[in-house]
Amino acid sequence: MEKSFSESYKEAGVDVTAGYKSVELMKKSIQSTYQEGVIGDIGGFGGLFAPNIVGMKEPILVSGTDGVGTKLKLAFLMNKHDTIGQDCVAMCVNDIVCCGAKPLFFLDYMSLWKNIPEMVANIVSGVANGCKQAGCSLIGGETAEMPGLYAEGEYDLAGFAVGMVDKEKMINSENIEIGDKVIGIASSGVHSNGFSLVRKLFHIETDENVLHNYKQELGMSLGECLLTPTKIYVKPALELISKVNVKGISHITGGGFYENMPRMLKEGVALNIKADSYQIPAIFQLMQKKRKYFNT
Repeated sequence: MEKSFSESYKEAGVDVTAGYKSVELMKKSIQSTYQEGVIGDIGGFGGLFAPNIVGMKEPILVSGTDGVGTKLKLAFLMNKHDTIGQDCVAMCVNDIVCCGAKPLFFLDYMSLWKNIPEMVANIVSGVANGCKQAGCSLIGGETAEMPGLYAEGEYDLAGFAVGMVDKEKMINSENIEIGDKVIGIASSGVHSNGFSLVRKLFHIETDENVLHNYKQELGMSLGECLLTPTKIYVKPALELISKVNVKGISHITGGGFYENMPRMLKEGVALNIKADSYQIPAIFQLMQKKRKYFNT
């Protein structure tokens, strides 16, 4: 099929041919996520997936959607776009695994000031890497060029994941009892939450050079540390579920312990967390020092 071209569109700031090139460049990354259940290829009007429900008595679909937030600002300033896609996937799949669901497929949505095919393909490579870590397939998405809406060099990225779990195996907080043990799985850093505060603490908006400063306690530059992609907990969580009776899972995001922990508890049950039972990551210790001397 011959690809369309519009000179008028191009004069308005939208280059449809760049979109075609982006698709060609991202195809390999997308196809590397395909697994049993994927039907067809990219380019259709909808992503198709046939889930395997063999052995399930009552399969339940679990969905989640999220974006990357203002962590994107750091990607712009560092001109580093190959990891931000993993953040997008993680924020969705880490939520749905809290129900005990295995992620099946993922779709992304990217809107940007200008379609630069190599950059778009770089972003999608991060999405694909996140999907592979989560054991799901990237079966579709959308890239929207929006001149005039975003400043030069800026874009937004969001995603949508669907998983599945047998109803009888869904994690239900009603089973939690006093005396149950709480297990924590370490993060990879700040993940994709709280970056408005992070940017303010380190004065990134007024001095972007601070991102390139090497920090001895971090073993890397501040920017490299902050752009560390969100850890995807799906596989370790599902492995744990297969071995022990997991009664509740909480994905610690923007609201921290105080907001997210109670979401997995039933009425009348509280948590007793031993703060000295784990090592606080260096980036959080550095943020605590900054916060101590920060004048709000």
